[in-house]
Amino acid sequence: MTADDSSPDDAEPVRLPITGELDLHSFDPREAMDVVDDYLDECRRRGILEVRIVHGRGRGVRRAEVRRLLAGRADVVAFRDAPPVSGGWGATLVELSARVAE
Repeated sequence: MTADDSSPDDAEPVRLPITGELDLHSFDPREAMDVVDDYLDECRRRGILEVRIVHGRGRGVRRAEVRRLLAGRADVVAFRDAPPVSGGWGATLVELSARVAE
């Protein structure tokens, strides 16, 4: 198979550094919430309980999607806008619990 014959489904998974900060600008909007979900799972597994998700300001669509996802997760203790120096309403700070509530 040549490079021209490959499809996006054939691509290798992207490895993200798990630093507690996730910038969604480079992700396909259709995949962004799966990325957020998986990233938060991995942060919690590694003991990173404070996460900054950069979704951008725009019209607020991605911000609303992120917050709906966060509101539905049992391991999210709290979330809020980042302070102005850290992105303001273009980023969301997330506090995770060490354990999932039952």
